[in-house]
Amino acid sequence: MPQFDPAVFAPQLFWLALTFIVLYVLMAKLVLPRIASVLDERQQRIDANLDRAAHLKAEANVAVSAYERALTSSRYRAQDMIKETTERLIAESERRNRELAARLAEQIKAGEARIGAARQAALSHVREIAAEVSAVAAANLTGEVPDPAVVEAAIAAAVDGHGEQSR
Repeated sequence: MPQFDPAVFAPQLFWLALTFIVLYVLMAKLVLPRIASVLDERQQRIDANLDRAAHLKAEANVAVSAYERALTSSRYRAQDMIKETTERLIAESERRNRELAARLAEQIKAGEARIGAARQAALSHVREIAAEVSAVAAANLTGEVPDPAVVEAAIAAAVDGHGEQSR
C-alpha cells in the first residue's frame, strides 16, 4: 500500500494540508453562509407561521366565545318567548272560559225562566183540569152537576192545604 510508504509521507501531508485549507475556506466562505441563511429563512418562516397560528387561535377563541354568548342569549330569548307565549295562551284560554261560562250562565237563566213559565202555565191549567175532572166525577157520582164556584173553592182549599203540609 503506497499510503503507508514513509518515503511519500511528506508530499501526502502537504497535499492533505492544502486540500484541508481550501475545503475549509470554501466551506467557511461559501457553503456555510448559504446553509445558515437557508436555516435563518426557515426559522423565520416557522416563527411567522407560529405567530400567525397564535393570532388565528386567539381570533378563533374570540369567535367561539362570541358564538357561545350568542347561543346563550338565543336560549334565554327562546325561553322568554316560550314563557310569554304560554302566558298569553293561558290568558286567552281563561278569557274564553269566562266568556263560555257567562254564555252558559245566560242560557241556564233563560232555560230556568222558560221552565218556570212552562211550570206556571202547567199549574194554571192543572187547576182548570182538576176543576173539570172534579165536576165530572161529582156529576157521575151524585148525578147532579155541581156549581163551578163550589168546585173551585174545594180545589183551592185542597191545594192550599196540601201546599202548607209540604212546606
